[in-house]
Amino acid sequence: MSPMPAKGDIRAGDGTGSGVGRAREVLADERAGPGLRERKKARTRAAIQHEALRLFRERGYEATTIEQIANAVEVSPSTLFRYFPTKEDLVLTDEYDPLIVEAARAQPSHLRPAEALRRALGAVFSQLGDQQWADIRQRAELAFAVPELRASLLDQLAQVASQVAGLVAERTSRPRDDFATQVEAWAIVGVMIGAELFWVEHPGTDLFPLVDLALRDLGGIGR
Repeated sequence: MSPMPAKGDIRAGDGTGSGVGRAREVLADERAGPGLRERKKARTRAAIQHEALRLFRERGYEATTIEQIANAVEVSPSTLFRYFPTKEDLVLTDEYDPLIVEAARAQPSHLRPAEALRRALGAVFSQLGDQQWADIRQRAELAFAVPELRASLLDQLAQVASQVAGLVAERTSRPRDDFATQVEAWAIVGVMIGAELFWVEHPGTDLFPLVDLALRDLGGIGR
């Protein structure tokens, strides 16, 4: 739901360092408990994506191959594809969406969906470091600039809108497929994407204050 941007620890990988070797520690640990395995998978996923973004920045998206990314993180291409089924997913996959949805569901039940999401975004975004923000900005710049990524972005937005529609349905007691529910969900997604696009086009701005303002203005929808 990046701007909305892994399940588990909110800092699933701090995004620092080269990522070399961090992915491999997950692969041989078959005896670890489910919680530990999930945390290690989250760190591996973050390491792969961070290295991919570094290579995209250095060589360009089109010129960077899956094999080059896999070599940089010291995993096989087949292992990389287990985490990111397509090259586009290396940019468009957002580890923060599940965290934001979970945080939104934890907000007081009387809050409207937009306000619950606004508070959830604040809770999640306040935990991010400079490197994570740099990765989010690069992902957004690529998603809006690369034609094949723009084509895939609509599919991702539809998935995000479906998640938001579930939240709207829970908080309004309307069916998920109700017209008003769908309109409210897409309105929320729309203002968030509008804020993100403004952020990308105006490098001196910060994303969260823009999204926060957009959702505050939208907070009264559906009343």
